[in-house]
Amino acid sequence: MDPTTTSSPDDNQVFLRGRLAATPVLRILPSGDELCTFRLTVTRPAGDRVRVDSLDCATTRTRVRRTLGRAEPGDELEVTGSLHRRFWRSPAGLGSRYEVAVGTARVSARQRRPRQQTDA
Repeated sequence: MDPTTTSSPDDNQVFLRGRLAATPVLRILPSGDELCTFRLTVTRPAGDRVRVDSLDCATTRTRVRRTLGRAEPGDELEVTGSLHRRFWRSPAGLGSRYEVAVGTARVSARQRRPRQQTDA
């Protein structure tokens, strides 16, 4: 394909299916927005030396925050969004990392939890 004759628009769409690694963290930003951050662990294909990837995710969307409020660590989530690179300054110099800016999320499977026995 000759890039000078045909041009396709850039596309930054992410779909992830993975396990919620820990309880999401909610922060109130100076602007008043509520930022919810969480981490998904996604299994790599068989044969890879590393078995899972741990991916940082963040959202300000109310609907996503509500979904995450009902989810528990170990639950399987499906999220969509876009990949963003964040920059910051620290005493060690300029730092950066990638995170998924989540637009939608749903719990696709609950982790099996042991039943609690009741005294009869």
